[in-house]
Amino acid sequence: MAIETQWVLDDAELARLCAEWRKLPYVAVDTEFMRVDTFYPIAALLQVGDGRCAYLIDPLQITDWSAFAGLLDDTYVVKVLHACSEDLEVLWRLTGSLPAPLFDTQLAAGYLNIGFSMGYSRLVQSVLDIELPKGETRSDWLQRPLSEMQVRYAAEDAQHLAELYEALLPRLSEDKQSWVLEDGAELVTNLQRETDPDEAYREVKQAWRLKSKQLAVLRVLTAWRERQARARNQPRNRVLREHSLWPLARNQPTDLVSLARIDDMHPRTVRQDGETLLELIRSAATTPEQDWPEPLPEPLPLEASGLLKKLRAVGQQQAQAMDIAPELMLRKKVLEALLKSGYPNGPYELPDSLRGWRRERMGQALLDVLENES
Repeated sequence: MAIETQWVLDDAELARLCAEWRKLPYVAVDTEFMRVDTFYPIAALLQVGDGRCAYLIDPLQITDWSAFAGLLDDTYVVKVLHACSEDLEVLWRLTGSLPAPLFDTQLAAGYLNIGFSMGYSRLVQSVLDIELPKGETRSDWLQRPLSEMQVRYAAEDAQHLAELYEALLPRLSEDKQSWVLEDGAELVTNLQRETDPDEAYREVKQAWRLKSKQLAVLRVLTAWRERQARARNQPRNRVLREHSLWPLARNQPTDLVSLARIDDMHPRTVRQDGETLLELIRSAATTPEQDWPEPLPEPLPLEASGLLKKLRAVGQQQAQAMDIAPELMLRKKVLEALLKSGYPNGPYELPDSLRGWRRERMGQALLDVLENES
């Protein structure tokens, strides 16, 4: 059956529709974007579904997004998305707002134990018994006009996302509905918490093996890389490859020849930014000792894996009792943060990253496991 589709090509029509959508209990929202050689995604199409019609909003024509931002901010209208981390980035860049409340159908599927991290097509097939067209996800969404298949693909996404919401919502208990929205709010908060360039060194693999003086160099290099990626609108690895950061901080080359020999160092980087990198290293190497970063904590030893497994079992038992996908219960990073707070002999402290219902339902049980082991 053909889906009713309407293009939105000017600011006035978008504003009129946003006023109508704000009278609804929910809208389904999807985006198409391009991100091949850029740091930031380039919005190519926004789709809105209200269950009756699929609206295709052309960001190449729209100049005033204030009405759409108002819709995203309207807490009386649930915004329905699927696996939405990249969509959120597109919306944030385009409108300066993020959806609240946010209902992610991928999360809802996990809370119903249909599956964890399910792709959109698979979830539509499982819940609605509809097979979606394939092959358009990676096509050129910035071309105009869009092909007939692209338009169909985009419209079906919006329409079936609305149908998914209407099918999944009644199956969720009141608690689970609130948890989906709670997790959605956390996704929004995480995206708004932009990486501090001066803290990026903490995420570099093997950084814990560096001494404080070397960390001072790594901190400067990663901060420069992060700021340059944003300023140039290029992927971080295009500015300076991830695998070059650690050996750069450890070996601290002093000339272009030794810089070019650093692991995974791209010749383009040496040509374009070689002298800058050498100056950054020279300058960072003279950082006064009192300004060096603290050594980073070592990873948990292999002996901790058994304890980690027991902690994970707390989540798995709760998942079985509550009929939730076990992967949704306790994230590995949360459990590792808990263990690092007191390993090996305690006392342990629940990390701030264990929040909301998970903390209420499983926090004490996790501490009890650790106390018994100690």
